[in-house]
Amino acid sequence: MRISIFGLGYVGCVTAACLAKAGHEVYGVDINADKVEMLNAGRSPVVEKGLEELIAKGRDQRLLYATTDPWEAIFNTEVSLVCVGTPSNGNGSLHLDGIKAVSRQIGEALGQKKSYHCVTFRSTVLPGTVRNILIPILAEASQRQVHEDFDVCFNPEFLREGSSISDFYGPPFTVIGQETLKGGDTLACLYSGIDAPIERTTYEVAEMLKYTCNSFHALKVTFANEVGTLCKSLGIDSHRVMELFFLDRKLNISPAYLKPGFAFGGSCLPKDLRALMYRAKEADVSLPVLGSVLESNRIHIQRVIDEILGTKQRRVGVLGLSFKVGTDDLRESPIVTLVEALIGKGCQIRIYDEEVSLARLFGANKAFIQQEIPHIASLMFDDIDEVIRESQVIVVAKSDEKIKAAVDRFIGSKMIFDLVRLHKDIFAAPKNYVGICW
Repeated sequence: MRISIFGLGYVGCVTAACLAKAGHEVYGVDINADKVEMLNAGRSPVVEKGLEELIAKGRDQRLLYATTDPWEAIFNTEVSLVCVGTPSNGNGSLHLDGIKAVSRQIGEALGQKKSYHCVTFRSTVLPGTVRNILIPILAEASQRQVHEDFDVCFNPEFLREGSSISDFYGPPFTVIGQETLKGGDTLACLYSGIDAPIERTTYEVAEMLKYTCNSFHALKVTFANEVGTLCKSLGIDSHRVMELFFLDRKLNISPAYLKPGFAFGGSCLPKDLRALMYRAKEADVSLPVLGSVLESNRIHIQRVIDEILGTKQRRVGVLGLSFKVGTDDLRESPIVTLVEALIGKGCQIRIYDEEVSLARLFGANKAFIQQEIPHIASLMFDDIDEVIRESQVIVVAKSDEKIKAAVDRFIGSKMIFDLVRLHKDIFAAPKNYVGICW
């Protein structure tokens, strides 16, 4: 394919060189004449191991060119990758002047081009930027119909400085935010030689993914450093702790616990976090990330409470009371906290939880129910349909087939807060069916 790449920084140069190596004809575009001159001389404008050799090879094979003229690049290619930097402003917002200017230049050129073109943004931008800012600029500058006369995609990059070439050839996945199948198919052709799955999604999901990945990477570094700081103060080998920690691929290094939903609870996580923070305080060690976890969890519970109270309805049915499916354990259940808060605000509560109902008759938690939360136990009912029927608002706090079947019978007729995502296609649900994280 013939590809133009706008922006010859790390991402642009690496992408250009690697695509040229794959046999594509690549035009690099930059307003910096020195970068253009260096690339045309077979030299790399940025320092990256192995990059200068790839650029030189691309030039020798007449597959890699550079220009300061965006019109030349657009008219000689069928796909454009925009890799312009989006640095921070002083207040943390993104400085978008560069990517806006490039979008306007591309749009003006497309206004005079008759053949098909796919504009693809690779710059890191916040969700909504492509759809609400960049596409309108392209449409206005070109005076043509987006997704009909030309396509727009978003293709986040996951290249790390120092290992960007190996990252390009060995990504965990290739993500394409697309609006049309033709646009996504065109972009996918660029990566046909890369052994990685191609995931297609919306612009907004693809934009948010990049920030989610980087935020999690930053969190991992900080988490490990806080564990290390506490370990040092206690005379413990932190590296050995973490070596054993990441041997657990079932819970620790895995998708476990990474699905957005309701708050955590139970007899272990809250208790152990509090104990760890107490020991850190004794050691006079500040651990702000670990110290914020319980507060974040509390705020997450409060969000649901506030949304329920915001309905101005006072008859609330709660489906599920223990802290997770498959247990009758009510110790530090976030649902118990929610119920108690709603009772305190004058709500009339009805609760259904088959597992907890059995525990009231026998089981390890019978004494806890009788002694600690008798006021809540008295609000429990065995008939799930009755709970739903007599309530104005339903809170789904557990996921099982019986609860799902009962909820399905009332979808559309009741205000339902689904905290466990009973239905995958949540966006197709009625407006009165909502979740806390979707």
